[in-house]
Amino acid sequence: MEEQIAALTAELAAMKDSMAGLNRTTAETFYWLTIPLMVLIHAGFLSYEMGASRAKNALASGIKNILAFAFIIPTFYYAGWFIYWAFPTGFTMTPGPIGTSGWDYAVGAANPVGQVMGPNVADSATGVFFGAFAMFAATTASIMSGSLIERIRIVGFTILAIVLGSFVWILGAAWGWHADGWLVTSFGYHDFGASGVVHAIAGFFTLGVLINLGARIGKFNADGTANAIAGHSMPMALVGLMLIIAGFWGFLMGCVIFPGEPWSWGSGIFHSIYGTPVTLSGMTFNILMGFAGGAIAAWVMTHDPFWMMSGALGGIISVAAGLDLYWPPMAFVIAMIGGAIMPLVAGYVEKLRIDDAVGAVALHGVVGLWGVIAVGIFASGYPALTAEGAPVITLYGQVIGALVMAALGFIPGYLVSLALKKLGLLRVPEAAEILGLDKVKVPVEAYPEFLGAKPAPATPAE
Repeated sequence: MEEQIAALTAELAAMKDSMAGLNRTTAETFYWLTIPLMVLIHAGFLSYEMGASRAKNALASGIKNILAFAFIIPTFYYAGWFIYWAFPTGFTMTPGPIGTSGWDYAVGAANPVGQVMGPNVADSATGVFFGAFAMFAATTASIMSGSLIERIRIVGFTILAIVLGSFVWILGAAWGWHADGWLVTSFGYHDFGASGVVHAIAGFFTLGVLINLGARIGKFNADGTANAIAGHSMPMALVGLMLIIAGFWGFLMGCVIFPGEPWSWGSGIFHSIYGTPVTLSGMTFNILMGFAGGAIAAWVMTHDPFWMMSGALGGIISVAAGLDLYWPPMAFVIAMIGGAIMPLVAGYVEKLRIDDAVGAVALHGVVGLWGVIAVGIFASGYPALTAEGAPVITLYGQVIGALVMAALGFIPGYLVSLALKKLGLLRVPEAAEILGLDKVKVPVEAYPEFLGAKPAPATPAE
């Protein structure tokens, strides 16, 4: 009998080890798949911004987007990943109640020269989890990029992208997108799909930059009225926006904690970044409702294809913060409100003589804030964490979080761009802007065979 019990115990232990290994492999694969999906976001931004640019600036707009992506990867490796784990409780870098934060934890989990940040065969998930966050970081820079097209220096833009992607947004993520974050533990802040910590921060950082960058030549008349500056390819812009939306499935997939991983403190089900339960079914309902509600509202408001597709993205951003909590018809209504807000805010920004070429301040900044505040209106009372005695979601806490995200974006965006302006690194010379950035900065023409080519001399009739 004792031998049978021992054999059964050994068999159960082996099964447990086998299941744990399978779970780790599945979790690794889950996050691995988020990364190429999120790369679609950047393919979309590339197409969207080049299409929204005039032909003489198309390649320059694309190149700065790719460079931002490239520079953020190493800088996020050396700084951003460490910031996320070190600073959730504030600049004291002390551990929070969950314990996955503070200086000591960050040194163990995110030391850029430590064993865990390399080919550690005992750790199957850190690299791909880092990769998902690095894609979030690159997304913030891409959000900013489109607003600044046709007049920003590549060097100045790259510096701004590094500051935003590897230092600023991740500090907001540590505060409000981590179970030990002080906004979460003190105010019950809830931002499942990063309406605030990604979109609002990036949108308001962009606003700070735009104030110092100034408008494109010819955008505003002496009386303050605005002129439309059409991009060279609306189809390219629309395809880009649809690619961004496709990539957002990966973005929101990356907001989920796979059960059984070191970052999960529950068991058996998916979790939010806060440890609260999530289902992929509920996410699917609400992503689709967000797309539909935002697109319909923006089309009704503007009858403009560009704003309709931007509205679809805005609808998803509107519901992202509470994606794990909403009843689908409620998500549809919240998305419609976001889709209606967006073009109104964009018009107001233009009246302030701020040239936001693609409406990112409205789409990501203000709609991102709406997404955060909507959780306080429609989901108050839900637990912010799963721990005993944890705070609950409140409108007050969501408003506080929204204000923090707006300030955290705007202040560094304004100050860093002001410094670059003083150093002459922010804006291209007037002559270069008039000629086109492709010729003076790349220098390659996007469409040399038929745009700008001299017509062939006429052949006399015989």
